[in-house]
Amino acid sequence: MAHRSLTPMSEQSVRPHIGTLNEKPLHASLKAWMSEPGDEFEVHIGGFVADIVRGSLIIEIQTGSTFPLKRKLHALLKHHAVHLVIPIAQQKTITAIDEAGNEIGSRKSPKRGELLDVFDQLVNLRDLLGDANFSIEVVLIHVEEIRRPRTTRRRRWKDWEVHERRLIEVFDHVSFHHPGDFLAAIPATLEEPFTTADLSKAIGRPRRVAQQIAYCLREMDALAVVDRKREGIRYVRSFNG
Repeated sequence: MAHRSLTPMSEQSVRPHIGTLNEKPLHASLKAWMSEPGDEFEVHIGGFVADIVRGSLIIEIQTGSTFPLKRKLHALLKHHAVHLVIPIAQQKTITAIDEAGNEIGSRKSPKRGELLDVFDQLVNLRDLLGDANFSIEVVLIHVEEIRRPRTTRRRRWKDWEVHERRLIEVFDHVSFHHPGDFLAAIPATLEEPFTTADLSKAIGRPRRVAQQIAYCLREMDALAVVDRKREGIRYVRSFNG
C-alpha cells in the first residue's frame, strides 16, 4: 500500500467518482481517501460490486457490521486478493439537526474507539482470517454523527436516529497482511501460557474483548491451545510476529 496522507477531510474535499453519488458520506470519503491513480470504482465482479479495483487487488470498505459482507468476501476470495478497510471512530462529534435540517446542537462523545475494537468485527469473519489472499486495514478516524428527530415513534425507541456520518479526519491506519501481524494485539510482556483473564488484565480491557481477540487469533492459527485448566483455556503464540 502506498502512503496516504493523514489529513482532515470534509465533504467538499471528496472527489465524486462514478457510482459514489448515492453513497453515504462516510463510505464515499473513505473511498476517496483510499484511492490512488489508476483505481477503478464500483466494478461488477462475479455478481458483486467491488468498491475499488487496483490491478488484481479488490478493496472493500465496510463502515457498518461486517456480518452482511461474509457472502461477498467468500465469493471474491476464491479468485481475488481482497483488502478490507474497517474504520474505528477514535473520536466522535454528535451533531443534532431539526426536521428542517438546521443544526441545533453539537457535542463530543465521551466514547473513544481504539485499534482493539476491530476484533468485535473480525469475529464475524473468523473463517476467512487465515486466507493468504485476505488482508485487513484498520483506519482510526474522527467522525461526525448527524442525528435527527425520529419520524416514527415506537415503544422503547429513542427519540433520535442517526441520519448520516461524515469523515472529519483520519488519525492513523494499520494494515494486517499475515496472521502473525495480529499478534500485535498481545502485549509482548504477557508471559506464556496465558488465559483470556491474563490477557484482559494486560490490555486493560474487559474479558469479553480478550476472548474475542483470542478466538480470532486461534481461528487464524496465530495462537495455539496448550491445555484447559480450571481458570480457562491457556494459549501460546504460534508466530514470532
